[in-house]
Amino acid sequence: MSIGSLIQRAQLYWHTVKYLKPVQIYGRFWFKFYRPRPVTTPAPALRVPSGNWTAPAQRRQSLTGDGEFYFLNQAGSLSKLGWDNPTTEKLWRYNQHYFDDLNAENANERSIWHQSLLLNWIQSNPPGKGTGWEPYPTSLRIVNWIKWRLAGHTLPSNALHSLAIQTRWLAKRLEIHLLGNHLFANAKALIFAGLVFDGAEADRWLAKGVSIVERELPEQVLSDGGNFERSPMYHSIFLEDVLDLINVANVWPAKIDPAIVHNWRQVALKMLGWLQGMTHPDWQIGLFNDAAFNVTPTPERLTAYACRMQLKPQDVFADTSGELTVKHWPDSGYVRLQSSNAVALLDVAPIGPDYLPSHANADTLSFELSLFRQRVIVNGGTSRYGVGEDRVKERQTSSHSTVEVNQQSSSEVWGGFRVAQRAYPFDMLIEREHTRLSVSCSHDGYRRLPKPVVHSRRWCLSQGSFEVDDELTGDFNEAVARYVFHPSVTISFVSQGEWLIHLPENHSVNMTVKKGHASLGDAFYSAEFGSRVKTRALLVCPEARRLAMSFSWKHADTV
Repeated sequence: MSIGSLIQRAQLYWHTVKYLKPVQIYGRFWFKFYRPRPVTTPAPALRVPSGNWTAPAQRRQSLTGDGEFYFLNQAGSLSKLGWDNPTTEKLWRYNQHYFDDLNAENANERSIWHQSLLLNWIQSNPPGKGTGWEPYPTSLRIVNWIKWRLAGHTLPSNALHSLAIQTRWLAKRLEIHLLGNHLFANAKALIFAGLVFDGAEADRWLAKGVSIVERELPEQVLSDGGNFERSPMYHSIFLEDVLDLINVANVWPAKIDPAIVHNWRQVALKMLGWLQGMTHPDWQIGLFNDAAFNVTPTPERLTAYACRMQLKPQDVFADTSGELTVKHWPDSGYVRLQSSNAVALLDVAPIGPDYLPSHANADTLSFELSLFRQRVIVNGGTSRYGVGEDRVKERQTSSHSTVEVNQQSSSEVWGGFRVAQRAYPFDMLIEREHTRLSVSCSHDGYRRLPKPVVHSRRWCLSQGSFEVDDELTGDFNEAVARYVFHPSVTISFVSQGEWLIHLPENHSVNMTVKKGHASLGDAFYSAEFGSRVKTRALLVCPEARRLAMSFSWKHADTV
């Protein structure tokens, strides 16, 4: 490696590490070198419930037979792969150890398979060894086993013993080096175990879990209700965690301060409102940052879960009566524009908390657009984690509906989960005229280039059109604005700079390049993990540092 490459590599690491909290740095050393011994003494006695458990939100079925799994759109057999096969992707192995299927759709029909799987896991995964004993899968498994028991199933004595061993192990392996949703999941598991078991040891687990939640909740849920990682998928994961905590606290109402549980309920309501606003008319989330469908229960199921616990968010977007509406979440940094036939979700957000950009994409000033309840313009989505060419590509600006300059991403995403220099938005402005709404914002992510550039974007929505206007201030060699199309739409050429977008159900949309030089190119769309679908994108190069696009349609019934 040349001296220049070494210097560039050092700079990349410096711009990544400088944002970390001290606890993340020394926590990595502590986590690597401190290995507690599993404590295998008998499990504490079970605590007698005094309240009721509410049916939680359900995920998709992932156990398709006795020891037959289907995760991330990939099938696998326990008899062939075992529990920790190094040839399978680590996220797939993590899913094996979560036991999400215990509480998935129609889980009662698979209870015999579940009992067999529980016993197999205990026999095949000795305490403290292998992927299954890493803190995050351990946390999710503890919660899923307890939720399964609260749903009316019987955990055999060896499973209860294992549950206690797992909780003791977890209490000494908290992910302070990662923080974020991992540490919150650790705390949630301690609370669940601290409530289902009785006695002094269980009370210590409970106290530690509640203490972490009380510290992390105001950090990880912003005042506008958005999760601080700015990913609708991780927002959904976190919201489900909060709802589960409220639920389990209701089973043992005397064990957690009612004021604490009341605060959890208020946080959940704000989070539900945010999730509702960041959902398209198809009732699926927008694909900003690391987001994909079917990792969590759908927004509809999370809302129904909340309603079963008497948490009913105001449905602010159910009926706009044809009016133009705008909703801005200033802390998390997203905007929703809506008209009779259009919903646009705009990213005017920082990429996430500076010390935790693990799930950030270089998608600043990207947007998604639905017309006539159909997604038209999308972001590329997320098909995989880990380290690899696809993972790197999907995080880059070139996979999102925004502007790329000099073949560089707006934020320096690298590796599987790292970010060095990053874009910050500024000068965000919302303006309302009688017949249209406009949102404008700039970001400084390209100021790091040898010749600094600022990207400014303006979106305008009226009842029959949606316009996007970009300006690049500074000198550059090349730039391109990408508009990634949803795979279900087709594009036909009309004339120079004009195309017709054909939507299902016989709707059509005129697309016009008002400033710039455009062509169609290939792209990929990954709405789910394990899935990469070919699609098309419009590529627009600037004319005199400006790019302008218009989508127009005939007015019809409301979305």
